Amino acid sequence: MPEPPPLPARPAEKAEESPEPEPKSAPPALAPRSQPAEVAAPAPEAKASFPVRAWRKFWSFIDWSMGVLALICGLAILAVIPVLNFLSLGYLLEVSGRIARTGKFKSGWVGIRKASQVGSLVVGTWLVLLPVRLVSDMWKDAEIIESGGPVAEGWRVGLIVLSVITAIHIAWAALRGGRFRHFLWPAPIKFVKWLGQEGKFTHVRNGVFGYIRDLRIPYYFWLGFRGFVGAVMWLAIPVLILFGAAHIPNDGGSLVVTLIGSFFLMIAAMYLPFMQTHFAMTGKFEALFQIGVVRQVFRRAPIAFWFSLLITLLFALPLYLLKIELAPQEVAWLPSLLFVVFIFPARVLVGWAFSRGLKREQPRNWFFRWSGRLAAIPVVGAYAFIVWLTQYLSFHGTWSLLEQHAFLVPAPMLGL
Repeated sequence: MPEPPPLPARPAEKAEESPEPEPKSAPPALAPRSQPAEVAAPAPEAKASFPVRAWRKFWSFIDWSMGVLALICGLAILAVIPVLNFLSLGYLLEVSGRIARTGKFKSGWVGIRKASQVGSLVVGTWLVLLPVRLVSDMWKDAEIIESGGPVAEGWRVGLIVLSVITAIHIAWAALRGGRFRHFLWPAPIKFVKWLGQEGKFTHVRNGVFGYIRDLRIPYYFWLGFRGFVGAVMWLAIPVLILFGAAHIPNDGGSLVVTLIGSFFLMIAAMYLPFMQTHFAMTGKFEALFQIGVVRQVFRRAPIAFWFSLLITLLFALPLYLLKIELAPQEVAWLPSLLFVVFIFPARVLVGWAFSRGLKREQPRNWFFRWSGRLAAIPVVGAYAFIVWLTQYLSFHGTWSLLEQHAFLVPAPMLGL
C-alpha cells in the first residue's frame, strides 16, 4: 500500500545560537580611557501597588470584553452581506488554524484589542449623540407648537451649535484612539497643542492607513473565499443528489437516491471541518483534500476529534430551527448573530482537536480509535437526517439544502 502523506509539521522554533566567546580585555595601557570601567545598571522600576494593578486588570478585562462583543457583532454583520461574508468565514478559519498551529486557546482571539477600539468608538459616539437627539426632539416639538416662533428658532440655533461641538468632540476622540475614556474627557489643552503641530494631518492619515493595513482584510477575504470554494466542492455532490431526489416522483426511487446523497453528506460532514482547519493551518488549497493527513491526525486524538465533530454539527442545528418560519424584519439579524455565537466555539474546538493530534507522536490505543470512529457514525447520520428534513420545514423549501451553516456562512446563496 502507498504510504500516507506526512503529517504537517509545526513551525520549527529557531535553535538557540551559541554565544560567541567574549573578547579578551586589552591591557590597561591599550584600553581606551574614554570608556568607563563599569556601567551602572539602570535601577529597576518600582512595582505598582496592588490597587493600581487591580484597577489596570479590571479595565483590561472591560476592554477585552468590549472587543469580544464588537467582534461578534462585526462578524454577524459581515456574514449576511454578499461577498463580504467571505471575511467572516475567513476569520473563523483563521481562528481554527491558529489554534491548530500553536495548541493554545488564546491564539484564537485574533484582533480582540482592535475590535475593542471599534466597539468603544461606536458606543462612545452613540452616548455623545444623546444630547443632540434630545435637543433635536425639543426643536421638533417647538416647531409643532409654533412653527418659526422664537422658541423654535432658539432650539434650532442651539441644535446647530451643539451638533458642531459634538462632531468636533467625536473626531478628536477618534484621533486619540477612540477609547471610551477619550469620549469622557475631551482634553482641551491637548487639543489646542495638537492644532499647532506641523504634519498633524499626515500623521492622522498614516495612522488610519496603518490601522486598516493591520486588519489584513485581503488575507481574510482570500482565506475565506478559498475555504468556501473547497467546502462547495465537498458538498456539491451530496447536496445535488439530495436536491434531485426531492424532485423524483417515484417514492422508491426517491428513497434510494436520498440514501445515496445522505451517505455522501455523512462522509463530507465527517471530514470537512478538519479539512478546513488543515487548510487554514497550512494555507495550501490542496490541504482541503488530503484525507490521509486528517486520518493520521485522528488516530492520535480520536476522542478529541469526535467531541469537536459533535459540537460542530450540534451547534449548527439552531440555525435550521430559526428557518422554520420567516423571521420578522425586526429580528432578521438574529440568525447571523447565532451563527457567530455557535460556530465560533465550534471552530475553536476543531483547532484544539487537530492540535492534540499533532502533538502526539504515536497513535492512541485501538480501543479509543475504533470508539471514536463508531461514535462518529450516529453523529454524522443524525446531521444528514436533519439536513434532509429541513427541506420540508424551512420556508426556503428544497433550496435550504444549500445552507450548510457548519461549513459555510449562514446562507451563502439565499441571504437571510
